Amino acid sequence: MSRDSEPLLFKFYICVVVRCVWGFCGILAYIMTIDEKKSNIVYVFIDASNLWEAQKAKGMMFDYEKLKQYLYDKFATSELHIFYYTAYPKNGTRAYSLEGKHKFFTYLKKGLGFVVRKKELKRIKVKTDAGDIIEEKGNMDVELAIDVVHFKNKYDTAIFFTGDADFLALVNYVRNGNKRAYVFSSKNNISNELRTGSDGYTDVLKIEDDIWGRTLEYNKNHPSREG
Repeated sequence: MSRDSEPLLFKFYICVVVRCVWGFCGILAYIMTIDEKKSNIVYVFIDASNLWEAQKAKGMMFDYEKLKQYLYDKFATSELHIFYYTAYPKNGTRAYSLEGKHKFFTYLKKGLGFVVRKKELKRIKVKTDAGDIIEEKGNMDVELAIDVVHFKNKYDTAIFFTGDADFLALVNYVRNGNKRAYVFSSKNNISNELRTGSDGYTDVLKIEDDIWGRTLEYNKNHPSREG
């Protein structure tokens, strides 16, 4: 080998080494990204009544398949579990059929893999000056709180779709356990305490990604008809 070829050979070796190091760094970065996703297990807790208010404000229904993908991407996770909490009317208390509502619950559960926690609305007779009236109550706060506590060792990040200030204590519980807690809600439906007390707040009405489905239609005589 001539002396003139030695510098060229040396440059060649340098190029090979640089390419190998560059490739190794790329592989390492990819592996670290996978590990990060694996370590960021996300549990989502959806208060359906809160989302219903956002949907009324938007005039459109959420597309829950799109919403699920949005959360996958935003939080860079390969493991996402979504819990959906709702109360539904008792059969015979509405002029419209409730079959569609129950089919929707089945779609969330079997089609999208959600865990659906549901119960029938309680009908309570209340005496007023105008006579007896029936009030319906279907609070799911306790069920949601139980799941957050029960699965605390399963997730790294908890996402709350709610605006109720009562959940601030639950958010603090999650954060005090070295977990991350994020809140999603909408303008005029979020308490200031909850909006500022988490690791991050997102107004669902300002999300630029396409998470919406069909135009909303609901019975004004029963405005709590979510889903």
